[in-house]
Amino acid sequence: MSQTVSVPQGLPMERDAGPFDPPRLITRLREARPVSPMIFPDGHEGWLVTGYDAVRRLMADTRFSSRQDVGILHVPYEAPGIPAATEPSPQVPGLFVAMDPPDHTRLRRKLTGAFTVKRMKQLEEHIIDIAERQLDELERLTPPVDLVKEFALPVPSLVICQLLGVPYADRETFQVNSAKFLVKDQSLEEKMAAYHALTTYLSELVTRKRATPGDDILSDLARHDDLTIEELTGVAFLLLFAGHETTANMLALGTFALLEHPEQLAELRADPDLLPGAVEELLRYLSIADVFYRYATEDIELGGETIGKGSTVVVSLLAANRDPRRFDHPDTLDIHRKARGHLSFGHGIHQCLGQQLARIEMRAGFEGLLRRFPTLGLAVPADEVKLKTDMNIYGVHALPVTWTETDR
Repeated sequence: MSQTVSVPQGLPMERDAGPFDPPRLITRLREARPVSPMIFPDGHEGWLVTGYDAVRRLMADTRFSSRQDVGILHVPYEAPGIPAATEPSPQVPGLFVAMDPPDHTRLRRKLTGAFTVKRMKQLEEHIIDIAERQLDELERLTPPVDLVKEFALPVPSLVICQLLGVPYADRETFQVNSAKFLVKDQSLEEKMAAYHALTTYLSELVTRKRATPGDDILSDLARHDDLTIEELTGVAFLLLFAGHETTANMLALGTFALLEHPEQLAELRADPDLLPGAVEELLRYLSIADVFYRYATEDIELGGETIGKGSTVVVSLLAANRDPRRFDHPDTLDIHRKARGHLSFGHGIHQCLGQQLARIEMRAGFEGLLRRFPTLGLAVPADEVKLKTDMNIYGVHALPVTWTETDR
């Protein structure tokens, strides 16, 4: 019988097998017991789910409450001074990612029209144009340059600002505070200071949009009289936060991964038609948004285990996306793989609303970067690239790159 997992210092999330691989302990746990009991630092018992099938079933089962998904505000086992929750967290207005139906349904339904596949397709040329203009800026610089600062962060920030109606000139406010908000090892006071700075800014913005709406998503939402300013602020926070942080990290970390797999990179350059599949594979392989939380509202059978009512459940999407029971040779980056079915955008009613937008941004970003910089390479040894092991979304803090003059 497998033993209960004791986690005295928090869940082991250090990618100690390499910059792109899951923690060795998480991998061993998945192979031994995909649904494992675990003990939080405060001594209360919960569960860790790492197997692909179990994670997928859990995320589709609304008996696992998302009100326990408090990672958007704090992390039970990582944020100092915060006890692990053993009951549903209080709802924060507008943060529908941490809500259950019917509240979740009411808010999400107001956004589905803004993020349809058809509407995203209509935006594709505009997104490509944004990426190309940013590549123009990159091309004017003298290498080495930081790809995060000069490309990976500006592209999704520009896109989401235009979509939401957030002035790009205010990017310093939301980029700095978003980064602060994601730091793992900080007090609740520090985390909430960053959160309050963001929401104060966004509350003022949506208040202006309610008074004088424009042609953007936040203005469209502000026209709904049944949404309070607090709810509009919460929705704006989610969209702005998720809309630039995740894609920025995927563009930077994905470029790093491709540069570290030159044979895959060469194939991708030779055949751009491989790009859509390569994006799915990078999403699976990197799994930058890894840990989610659920709360069992009743006794539930999962993966041969009984998860008791009231249990905190920790979900590892990274472990699930590397499950050999679902993906052959899962620790290998293979741009020919049919990786659809990965869980990087989640699953069930909380599946990422902006996933089509993210795919378009990544396709545009990677395609333009590889086409216009055929000699792109790291400007430092790979082991000197500073990884975001200190953040709740994985990526790189900076990616120093270089190229030859012939690329200009």
